[in-house]
This record gives sequence, structure tokens and C-alpha cells, in this order.
Amino acid sequence: MTHLPLAALIALIVLSVALIVIIAGVGIGIATHHVTLHFAHDDDEDTDDLPDDTAALLSMMPGTSIVVDDNDGVVRCSPAAYHLGVVEEDAIIDATVLDAVHEARKSGGKRQFDLTTSTPERYAAEHGGNEHVTAQSVTRPNWLKVTVARISDKFVIILIADVSEIVRFGQVRDSFITNVSEQLLKPTQALSQLADSLEHGDLNRERITDDARQVRSSCTKLNHMVSDLLLLIRAQEPITPSSANRLNVMDQLRATIDRLQPEAQQAGVELRLKGDDALVINGLADQIDSAVTKLVENAIGYSKDNGVVSVSASLSKDGDRALIRVIDQGAGIAKQDQDRIFERFYRGASQTARTADGVGLGLAIVKHVALTHHGDVSVWSAAGQGSTFTLSLPLAQ
Repeated sequence: MTHLPLAALIALIVLSVALIVIIAGVGIGIATHHVTLHFAHDDDEDTDDLPDDTAALLSMMPGTSIVVDDNDGVVRCSPAAYHLGVVEEDAIIDATVLDAVHEARKSGGKRQFDLTTSTPERYAAEHGGNEHVTAQSVTRPNWLKVTVARISDKFVIILIADVSEIVRFGQVRDSFITNVSEQLLKPTQALSQLADSLEHGDLNRERITDDARQVRSSCTKLNHMVSDLLLLIRAQEPITPSSANRLNVMDQLRATIDRLQPEAQQAGVELRLKGDDALVINGLADQIDSAVTKLVENAIGYSKDNGVVSVSASLSKDGDRALIRVIDQGAGIAKQDQDRIFERFYRGASQTARTADGVGLGLAIVKHVALTHHGDVSVWSAAGQGSTFTLSLPLAQ
């Protein structure tokens, strides 16, 4: 009875250490690949007497470039600069960048600095919450490396390297290492207690059984966390729409709900599904399945006995997006928690017996699946009225 948990724990520890090394390396490799993909330039912009050779050189440079004249007007700009929250219309809207432009124009030389921005709401995905309420949506910051330099008496250039993918992968990697290390303490302590009992001949069956149960519980939680972190890693890479990844939304939802029916029945919760069979998106089936699974499992976990969890798929008002809603009739989410529930490892205070073993990664996975599919996830919740999570995804191109 005692040998199986010991062997299982040793294997799990070896697997965890190996995964730390693999994920750290793979995360950096994938992120480095993505940072070289920002080549968008608007060659049709009015260059306002920008020399032809300078304009030609800028058109071949990777990254995001902006050229401003002596009146701080933007005369050439990559489209990405608008999405990164640096330019609006024909003006620089970030004060740090504008100050650097003024210094470069006055003193020459170059300025290099790091900058964190937010994508303007009009460029973010449509919020998909209930039409009559305000929903809490999700965004990701943009981490940028900025270089500002004067290229003539009239023009100043701003070069931007978007290193957001590298930063995000680094954060996930660091969280993985830190949290796996912390979670390893519990099973190793339980294993130590079990080993002490066996070593000193204390063969009290009740104590050994309790120690073995603690080892198994800790191993199960650690295994759950490693599995979720791997899902989180896979949910970082943006999806490129193609004919190969067209996915019928209702077909995927049916498969997911059918798989979760036994879990819902065991919890005494009814799952209901309805929706538009014509909705097709570009997406990876395993990631969409993971996101919906996390939302439905959360809804089951926070539902009362004999409760109902409704899952639906509908077309957005503008006809551009599929809205996947998961609605529960639970106690709702406290207002102070709603701003943070999509953070990695954040757990609200209102846990239930069904959710006590969670590690706080489920909604972070949902968030990253939504964003890497060029979509959004939002939540509406009120005390005593349950919660509605809406996954908003662009229709297939």
C-alpha cells in the first residue's frame, strides 16, 4: 500500500524537474521566434518630404517605425503603432515617447527605453457580456523596447520592438518554476512523514493510511498544476487563420459537454446546450476544448445542488464573432475579485468543497486561449445571481 505513493511521487518529481527545464527552453525559443514577425508597414502614408532613400530603408526594417516632423505630426507610421497604443490619428499619444522625441530633436543622439502600453479598446475584441450589463473584460499589456533618434533637422524616428511574447513566456516560465517548487514541499513533507513511520517501525495502520492519503492528495494536486501549466504554455502562441483550422463551434461544444456530463451528474448539476450550428471559427480544437472545459468545470464547482449550467453559442450583433456563453446560478463573484480572476494562480475567497483543490490557473488558460485566437473573454456576475462568462471569437476567414 505504501510503495505505490512513494514510486508515484518520485516519478512525479523527476517529471516536474524535466518539465521545468523543457518549458524554460521551449518558452524562450518560441517567444524569440514570434518577436521577429512584426513586419507591418504602411507604405501608402504621406511621407511629407521624407527622403526617398530613408523611406525605402524604413520599409525594409523589421519592427514598428514612426516618423514625426518638426511639429510632432506623424508623417509615416506602421499600422502596429496604433494597436500598440503609441499613435492615435496623426499624433503620438504616449507622453514618454513624445518627451523622448523632443529631447532627440533638441540635443541629437538617441534615447532607448522600455515602455509598457495598453491596446486601445477599439482595437480589442468585442466584449461579449450580457447586453444590459457591464462585463469585466480582459486585456494584455504590450511590453516594448523603444529607440528614438533624430534623422534630420526636420524628422525624428521612433523604432519599436514588441517583446511582449518574450515577457509573457518568461512570466509563465518563472511562475511554473516557483509554483512547482512550492507545491513540491507538500508531497515531500508527506513522504517524509510516511518514511519516518516505516523507518522507526511505527506500523500504526491508521497513521500510515493517513500519511499515504496525504501523499496521494498532494501528488494529485501537483499533477493537476503541471497539466494546467502545460495548457497555459500551449495557449500563448497566436493562431494564424487558415483552411486547416476551421472549426464548427457547436460540434466542438457538443463534444466538450458530452465529455463533462458524468462530472456534472456526479455533482448534481444539469448541463444544457443550445446554439447556432452555422458558426465556424479559426481555432485549435484542443485549446477551445480546454477553455470551455475550464469555464464549465468552474460553473459546476460553484453551482448549488440541482443547479443548471447553460452553455450557448450565438452570433454577435455585428455579425463578426461567435459568442460562447457559460451561465451558472451560483452565488456569484465578489466585485473585488472580478478584476483579478483571470490572473495566474489567483483564487477568490469564496471557494467551495468542489473547487478547494484548484490551483488558480483555469481562468488564466481561458484568457490566453481567447487572446491567442484574436478574441476576448468577459465576465458578468452579481451576488446571488450567478455568473456569465462569454468567450468572443472571430468568425472564420
